[in-house]
Amino acid sequence: MGKQVAAFGEVMMRLQVPGYELLSQASTLNYSFSGSGVNVVSALARFGHTGHLVSILPDNPVGDAAVSYLQKLGVSQRFLHRGGDYIGMYFLENGFGVRPSRVTYSNRKESSFNTADEGTYDFEEMAKENDVVHFCGITLAMNDSVRQHMKSFAKTVKSHGGTVVFDCNYRPSLWGRDGYEKAKPYYEEMLHLADIVMMNEKDALFVLDMKTEKDKRQEQLLDLIPVVAEKYRISVISGTHRSINEDNTHTLCGFIFKKKTFTFSKTFTFSLYDRIGAGDAYASGIIHGEIKGFSPEKTVTFATAAGMLTHTVVGDTLMLSENEILRAITDSVGDIER
Repeated sequence: MGKQVAAFGEVMMRLQVPGYELLSQASTLNYSFSGSGVNVVSALARFGHTGHLVSILPDNPVGDAAVSYLQKLGVSQRFLHRGGDYIGMYFLENGFGVRPSRVTYSNRKESSFNTADEGTYDFEEMAKENDVVHFCGITLAMNDSVRQHMKSFAKTVKSHGGTVVFDCNYRPSLWGRDGYEKAKPYYEEMLHLADIVMMNEKDALFVLDMKTEKDKRQEQLLDLIPVVAEKYRISVISGTHRSINEDNTHTLCGFIFKKKTFTFSKTFTFSLYDRIGAGDAYASGIIHGEIKGFSPEKTVTFATAAGMLTHTVVGDTLMLSENEILRAITDSVGDIER
């Protein structure tokens, strides 16, 4: 039986440069709609849950197009509001080889989501109706009003016995100068409210300003994550380590820290088609595994496979079912399915 899962976050218009051209070279753009919350709840809808998006879109043809796109993704619009004038946008240039992909944000401060008035959302009603609610650090970076919405919603979810998921998702470009220092108190508030957290040792080192004598990533992870879990009383902490190989393939390994024990996934190596959205797919896999009561081994391997597979399809959003992901865990090479 599926659960009621919600995500609080902005819907963004993604404007993608075709192929591997730069914005300065291209003359056309392909548009779609996404956002961390969109990606998470649409994936969970494909896994058999009901995925609600808590957000607001402009009441104009651009907002209509976004609503239509969300319907196609299977996202419930029960808690989706309409109002304001603008939608946030980002331009995506695909990286190749040593050149990384690049995201440039536009019109974000004036978006309907980021200018929503106090009282826009009925947090009590939404907390009563949802078992799990997802929040992310991208939303936390927006402005004081959005941060207040977020904290109020998370507190209300906790008061009704729901599960709060927080994905750290720190973005330097959104926090600006002295970003780690600015972000820390807001991150700490959310960590105190969270039951399941997506993070790794970099978040502990830089956002939370923690110290370790270790210099290797794996050792830093093993040193810092248990301290975070104990300090903030977090039930589950999970994240990934990624490396980029000389042949332009990527390697991804996931971890989960639960009941004072680390569990690591198998390591996946794969070719990359579209980089954006892998972290959201991974988060949806962890949430699904926790909801279904998977073992830590199955949960973290399922989530890592979901993250890997998101790289193989165009767009930010995982478009595969639970069975397709489970099959990818056991199939070493993709062939034609007949």
